[in-house]
Amino acid sequence: MDMNIGVLDHYNVSTRKLNETIRFYEDVLGFKNGFRPQFSFPGAWIYSGDQPVLHLNDISGTDRQQPSDSGVIDHIAFGSRGFEAAKRHLDGKGVPYRINQVPNSTRWQLFFRDPNNVEIELNFETKYELAA
Repeated sequence: MDMNIGVLDHYNVSTRKLNETIRFYEDVLGFKNGFRPQFSFPGAWIYSGDQPVLHLNDISGTDRQQPSDSGVIDHIAFGSRGFEAAKRHLDGKGVPYRINQVPNSTRWQLFFRDPNNVEIELNFETKYELAA
């Protein structure tokens, strides 16, 4: 087979909390609200660096149902650096989180939820951080 699937391009969340969601990703993860094509519906594109990783659809002006949880999305994961700094940052923002160590590894994870109840996972390969 000649097909090759690459890394995650983006994920999409339908929200009734557009501004709160934008602020969350800017304040908590340091992402930026950036360019979005002129679609026929309101929303935002949230960027990590030059890549729009989160597309938001504003459904507040519609009767479209939004699941009370994150629907079929269980979580979104990001490779990360600075485990201790990330914990301090989340504490400072008042974002509750849980910590997990992957068994038999040096990978630690932080889990928390965005305003739409989507779980965010930050992965830290601490053996590289401790050696730095």
